[in-house]
Amino acid sequence: MSLLQTMLTHLDSPECEPSQQAAPPAENDSSAPEPDLFVSTDLDTAQFDWAVTSASDVEYNGKIYRRLEPEYFAWLRSRMLAAQSTFKAGKLPESTWESLKSRFNPLQEYAVQKFGKESLQQASRQFSPQNYQAPRHVPAKPEKPAEPPKNNWIYPPEEAWNCIEQVSAEALAKVDAIKEEAMSKKWSEARLYQNQGRYRFPCGQDYGLVCFVGGDRKIGAVTEKNIEIIHSPDTPRPSTLRFHNPDVPQPWLKKVENNHEH
Repeated sequence: MSLLQTMLTHLDSPECEPSQQAAPPAENDSSAPEPDLFVSTDLDTAQFDWAVTSASDVEYNGKIYRRLEPEYFAWLRSRMLAAQSTFKAGKLPESTWESLKSRFNPLQEYAVQKFGKESLQQASRQFSPQNYQAPRHVPAKPEKPAEPPKNNWIYPPEEAWNCIEQVSAEALAKVDAIKEEAMSKKWSEARLYQNQGRYRFPCGQDYGLVCFVGGDRKIGAVTEKNIEIIHSPDTPRPSTLRFHNPDVPQPWLKKVENNHEH
């Protein structure tokens, strides 16, 4: 769609009437500075008290409004000249052309009063359509999802076992938080951090706590015999499991002594 067509988007039917718009501000005796005038590409005007001073474009009700300045007025004037040529060529309905003029003429009078005729003429002489960036809606770019941290955790680092279970940085952080307490209660570093095993996870007893506390799982009470693994109440099956320490006596383990008669 051309820039002229953008201007005519809401004015391209004979039945279309000029939209209700804010009249260009009139001079008053108030000492408070009057908000700047913003103009859309189809010549609607508005004033935004909340617009920051540095903002040149404001999106409102699906339209982009630009603060009126001599260069922008020169662009609007160039669009009007293009519309006039289109009308004279018989390719623009008279009603549409009249609607455009009814919007542009009061805007031109306001611009002359605010910026001065000479300033507007100079802006028009220096205006370059090829280099001017007209107001346009720029769709927001979807945020790129954060990439999960690359995991290169291997424990024990100096060995190569048959199977490795990948663990997240979050799981490592959870175990780091209770490491000192756990090791003071007879937990070995391997029971906390090992992620290599002789069999595929979770078979066997080679895998440490870090392999079981990923996702929304939290670490609860730490004792000599076990460490609690708490599933969040928001999960379909909230529960508390216990990760047992096989290096210390457990209630279900009985010591068996072999007595041989000689």
